[in-house]
This record gives sequence, C-alpha cells and structure tokens, in this order.
Amino acid sequence: MHITFESPDQPDVHALIAELDAYLYSLYPAENVYALDISSLQHPGVLFAVARDAAGAALGCGAIVLKPEYGEVKRMYVRPQARGRGLARRLIETLEGKAAEQGCRRFMLETGPTQPEALIAYERLGYRYRGPFGDYPDDPLSVFMQKDAA
Repeated sequence: MHITFESPDQPDVHALIAELDAYLYSLYPAENVYALDISSLQHPGVLFAVARDAAGAALGCGAIVLKPEYGEVKRMYVRPQARGRGLARRLIETLEGKAAEQGCRRFMLETGPTQPEALIAYERLGYRYRGPFGDYPDDPLSVFMQKDAA
C-alpha cells in the first residue's frame, strides 16, 4: 500500500467519500455531519491524501484543513476490507507530517460518539479529548480531540 497527496476530484475518491457519507448519515442526523464536499477539499489550504493498494485501488483517504492556529483532520475513511492493517495510522501520520512541514503544530478534529473504533485510534495516535473549537457547537453528538506536535 502507498499513500500520496492527490486531487479528491477523481471517480474512485468520489466513491470513497460517498461510502463515508453513507456511513455517517446512518449514524447521525444531517445537521450533525460536518463534512466537506469535493470542491471544499480542493481548496489550496487543504492537504488531501489517498491510500492505494498495489493495483492502484483507493482504500482510504483523509484531509487536513490548514488554518492559522491549527490543522483540522477531516474526511478520514478506510474501507472496511482494508481496516486492521494500520492504514488509518499511516494516513494520519502522513497528513500530520506534511502539515508540520508547513508549520502546523496543533491538530484538531471533530468526530462522533458512536464511532468507538475511531475514538480508540485517535487516542492511540496521541489525540486527547477537549471542548468544541472553531465554529462547532457544543453538542452531545460531537466529540472533539486535539494533539500538539512534538
């Protein structure tokens, strides 16, 4: 498997995002899904990475939106058949590394309480629970986490 920074505007990436959206909307009401669309992911201040297998099939993706104070992790997704192999860890580490090269020293994210696997993975990667940040409301269907770069 390899991870590269790519445009999100590709058919196989659209399929990944559609799978992620279907999953999120099965767990949360629409007003509690704070997802970025493909056009937002193409903004110059967004790092977008895709994980692919040896044949080039897209297995996962993730993004970091670079802001002056922090980088926000968004659109993290690994297809179910590719889970359990450390791919999410590699995606996050790749994204954080690139963001750090651009001066980012703090990473934040918003996820949901009904995604225990994601919460455990983020904790293992050094993320700690915190209160809302940015424009997010304080809501029981949101979990906020932060990690400061070493």
